Amino acid sequence: MFRSAVIRLTSWYILILMSISLLFSLTIYNVTTAEIRDRLSDLQVKLEQRGLGSVVIPKPNFFTSFEQDQYSSAERSIFLTLLYVNLIILSGGGALCHILARRSMASIERAHEAQSRFTSDASHEMRTPLAAMKAELEVALRAKKLTMSEMREILESNLEEVDKLASMSQTLLHLSRLDYVNLDIKRIDMHKTTAEIIQKYDKNANRIHIDLPQSPLYIQGNQASIDELITILVDNALKYSTERTKINATLMKKGKNILFVISNEGKNIPADKLPHIFKRFYRVDASRNTQGTGLGLALAKEIVNLHGGNITASSTPGKRTIFTVSLPAKKK
Repeated sequence: MFRSAVIRLTSWYILILMSISLLFSLTIYNVTTAEIRDRLSDLQVKLEQRGLGSVVIPKPNFFTSFEQDQYSSAERSIFLTLLYVNLIILSGGGALCHILARRSMASIERAHEAQSRFTSDASHEMRTPLAAMKAELEVALRAKKLTMSEMREILESNLEEVDKLASMSQTLLHLSRLDYVNLDIKRIDMHKTTAEIIQKYDKNANRIHIDLPQSPLYIQGNQASIDELITILVDNALKYSTERTKINATLMKKGKNILFVISNEGKNIPADKLPHIFKRFYRVDASRNTQGTGLGLALAKEIVNLHGGNITASSTPGKRTIFTVSLPAKKK
């Protein structure tokens, strides 16, 4: 589909290019030949009037033949020159048009592939909880005697699946609506934001050790998105850390950037899977499927990208998994 679209777009580009080139060449040809014809006519008149001194003036019919020969020769030369120029424009311009057409369609093709892949992944992810809900409800309907506790258990299970679907839908909406142009941008105190979010998750300061600078650190961004970013990383560290182990969070300034670093102890992420953890619906292994939607880190990366920053992850077997966010600091 996209190959044929590239060919059609290339054809249109070439058609427009050659139309302009031929129109320009026709204009040059008409103007130049008319100028040559006028110059030859003027030359003939001047020669006839002055008589060329002692030189014998040729007969008028000789001048007419001479003028016609010169005019025909110049006309032919101009025609061939313009023809060669147009052939060069056609070959070189055609190649350039094809490159431009491919570049123009490349972004559309990538967007189409991403949309198709995203739709397929979303459908797959939603199919599992829906299938589980359907199976449980069918079993409940077929059961002749169903106790109140069994009904409650089924309803609680269905409610859990509904919560997963709601969380997934909400995250998908966040991803689809993220647009820096439409965000409310203002100065954000990262010191205050980080401390408040971590306190919500660890009110007694038992799990998360936070290292904050003495002075406030500011960035320029959207407060809701930055809150979501910190929340995702803290929640992710809590979900995938070994029980009762410490989680370390650090906020600091490095050069022109503000760094937020959070690390946890737990099952490490293999090196070959680290580059994929920020993709939508990607999970490292099946054991982590029940703990999230697979969209959190994708949303985190999207937020960081919109704010002109960078997010990286590293994981060492038997040690710690570290997420580092770098955001441009607001200039004073």
